[in-house]
Amino acid sequence: MPASRRDSAAFTVVVTVLVVLGALAMLLVFLAAGASRVTLLAVVLAAVPVGPLLAVFLWLDRYEPEPKRLLVAGLLWGACVATAAAILLGSVGDVLAGFSQEASLAVVAPVTEEASKGVFLLLLLWWRRAELDGVLDGIVYAGMVGIGFAFTENVLYLLAAYDGTDLTGPGGVQGITATFVVRCLVSPFAHPLFTAFIGIGIGIAVSSRSRGVRVLATLGGYAVAVLTHGLWNGSTVLGFAGFGIVYVVLILPTLAGVALLAVWTRRTEARVLTLALDDAARRDLVPATDIGWVVDLGARRRARSYARQQGGAAGARAMADYQQAVIELGFLHHRLLRGTAPRDWQARGADHVARIRALRPALSFPGQVVPAR
Repeated sequence: MPASRRDSAAFTVVVTVLVVLGALAMLLVFLAAGASRVTLLAVVLAAVPVGPLLAVFLWLDRYEPEPKRLLVAGLLWGACVATAAAILLGSVGDVLAGFSQEASLAVVAPVTEEASKGVFLLLLLWWRRAELDGVLDGIVYAGMVGIGFAFTENVLYLLAAYDGTDLTGPGGVQGITATFVVRCLVSPFAHPLFTAFIGIGIGIAVSSRSRGVRVLATLGGYAVAVLTHGLWNGSTVLGFAGFGIVYVVLILPTLAGVALLAVWTRRTEARVLTLALDDAARRDLVPATDIGWVVDLGARRRARSYARQQGGAAGARAMADYQQAVIELGFLHHRLLRGTAPRDWQARGADHVARIRALRPALSFPGQVVPAR
């Protein structure tokens, strides 16, 4: 079995086993809290921000959509593995170190939660490195893990707010309503934002030829994630005024900065793809006339619509498969030119080229006119 397939199988087995164990652990936590209609209500309320958050990260991921199974794995890791691990590590840390509630919230929670979330990205880096093409991919995968983690944590917080066990509210409907507003409406992006820094660090590591930079970028991303998470959690100890100041002065500008970085990175992917595919076309790996229909997102949609008109669902699917193969070849070729290609780049490249040459003869583009690039 090729090394890439062994790595993929190892990743799948490890993540699947840990997700199952994490899901069982969280099920025990929910059972201990007592199953009731309030639990179902908490699940529904916690799910409210999930859809919009997923839409944002999937929108960022339009150039080279990541495999859906890996995105789902990230969500499940955050919802099951990371939450269970964070609860376990946090409890052990509190017992052994004797932290106060404030110290646990501002120090222990950020360290353990970001570590438990970041492990998924490290597993990707270790076993599925070829799926990570740079900073944007890191942000997308980190976002998936953060969304999953926030969902499960919000369920727990909503239940605690209703029961009055969080010690910060009146309990009942008033307590769960206040928690829903703060966690699900005002700050649903918190966990995806914190973990995005780990994704940025991993993305820089993948794009660098220097081992030192790779190590420092990964550790630096984790450190920034812990720092922002700690400041956020610590602000809640200072009351509403402290929370408001940190929210306005730190969190919102940080969110805006990460969002701008993600959008800028996505826009640069068009230039990166164009340069890489131009070079690939000169090597007769892809038709030069097709590059515009792949790089330009609007042209890509028009090509799929035209293919659907000509060949129905099968035609649209073939066009989508062809475009995806060209995109993947472009990113792989870019990494090869930079000297950061994965170990199995030759086998992957040959597979992309074979898919391109098998699909291309049956395809045609609108009017056979190449869109401007």
